[in-house]
Amino acid sequence: MKKKLLLLVSLTLVLTGILSACGKSGSGTSDQTFRMNLTTEPPSLDVAQAQDQVSFTVLSGLFEGLVRMDAKGEIAPGVAEKWDVSDDGKKYTFHLRDNAKWSNGDPVTAQDFEYSWKRTLDPKLNPPAPYAYQLYYVKNGQNYNIATDNPDHVSDPSQVGVKALDDKTLEVDLENPTPYFLNIAAFFTAYPVKKDAKFGEAEGYISNGPFKLKSWKHGDSIELVPNENYWDKDSIKLKDVKFLMVKDPNTEFSMYKTGQLDWSGLPTGSIPPAQLDKLRQENNKELSIKGIASTYFYNFNNTKKPFDNAKVREALSMAINRQDIVDKVTKAGQTPAYGFVSTGIHGVNGEYRSEVKDDYFKEDVAKAKELLAEGLKEEGMTKMPEFSLSFNEGPHKTIAEAIANMWKENLGIDVKLELQEWKVFLKNRQSLNYDVARAGWGADYNDPMTFIDLYTSKSGNNDIGFKNPEYDALVKEAYSTADQQKRVDAMAKAEQILIGDNMAVMPIYYYSSNQLVKPYVKNYVVDYSGNLDYTRISIEK
Repeated sequence: MKKKLLLLVSLTLVLTGILSACGKSGSGTSDQTFRMNLTTEPPSLDVAQAQDQVSFTVLSGLFEGLVRMDAKGEIAPGVAEKWDVSDDGKKYTFHLRDNAKWSNGDPVTAQDFEYSWKRTLDPKLNPPAPYAYQLYYVKNGQNYNIATDNPDHVSDPSQVGVKALDDKTLEVDLENPTPYFLNIAAFFTAYPVKKDAKFGEAEGYISNGPFKLKSWKHGDSIELVPNENYWDKDSIKLKDVKFLMVKDPNTEFSMYKTGQLDWSGLPTGSIPPAQLDKLRQENNKELSIKGIASTYFYNFNNTKKPFDNAKVREALSMAINRQDIVDKVTKAGQTPAYGFVSTGIHGVNGEYRSEVKDDYFKEDVAKAKELLAEGLKEEGMTKMPEFSLSFNEGPHKTIAEAIANMWKENLGIDVKLELQEWKVFLKNRQSLNYDVARAGWGADYNDPMTFIDLYTSKSGNNDIGFKNPEYDALVKEAYSTADQQKRVDAMAKAEQILIGDNMAVMPIYYYSSNQLVKPYVKNYVVDYSGNLDYTRISIEK
């Protein structure tokens, strides 16, 4: 890729709130208050520990990185008002604005960013940062983070390529030219952290974004109010953001209909499939459905018998009917998935999924039966044991029931369904304490790598126990070049290993983003991967 393209990677496919202001729908909403459902408690509001959509949704209002994404999905200045990129694309120098401040009034400095990034990479951080690998693009980021069985480990954090030259100048050295690095700089892993901040409660919580944390009633609600010290405070119109934690989709839908919520559905809520189907048929003007760059799939515990056998995993994946799932269960315009990288992601000249077909396998019940028998024989088993399929709150139970029925009917398998609270569910996945578990992955930046490097052996988000040296080598190859064709070729080979050769996870569908939005909610943005930017919302009745 040419050096001049290093600032590219624009994020298109952006949905903006331009609904009509007529129809006040009896909301009872106070002026400039926005209310939506998180469904569950955020597992963490520490930028080094967060790894899920619920946490990210809250954090995106509380913090701001060096850069941010604007309403058009393009890179815009954040804490950094400008930046320089070296001719070889490996050095970024960010110049921080003088009026960037923390919510307590202290200035945001380059040292805050250096501290935050090195804290995330610190091998002694407990628990380890799951997204630390997003900073492996930084020189010696990986070598500092990985201390065990790493002959190249560096113990001195000063060798990591992020350095505050002075209070307002941050220098970042990369391992290789990375065309999408600015997109990573906008991601929550790259947010700054104040050394004396606390993260578990509203008291002592210090942030630098458009909003600050007013209250956190665990298991009930979170409330944000404007940060009067935010450098761009004049563009913030909301006076209050209220996040509820309502687990039942039917209750969420009822609260939207009765005016207790201004937003229902993704990214953190859900609309009941039956209601969604009805709304689509009625052509409801408050309903929006768009394809997004996210994949819904099932995790296999690759370390546990008999799921450590690729044939068993293939059999389970080939024995379900994805079209029936999206047509009869989810009913939200999703697309059946036969690969891992979702639609909506850039390739070489167009969309990756158009250039690299997701034809790694086909649904075939007869073949699935053969593979299951072969795989079980290799495992010394004559019958598939009953196993658990775990999932969290939301719409996932109906999907799990449908898939369990397909496995029972097509393969004679008995499955135990386990509903788990979100924080417990994430912990169990991370510690490989499951058999099969539901999962979803949305793009963190618009490049196939945001999916592919998830399952390297060193990834903090690798919660399936998959380890493949050839896969790791292909990811390293894609990291090391700015030639987009070579990168895509390497990532396509890696995806073949992940899905076609190993079925390490079971793709089910590519997401669509569906939400109900009150007509008076203006200036929201749902980006290409389904993330909601609510920071510039205004309520116009």
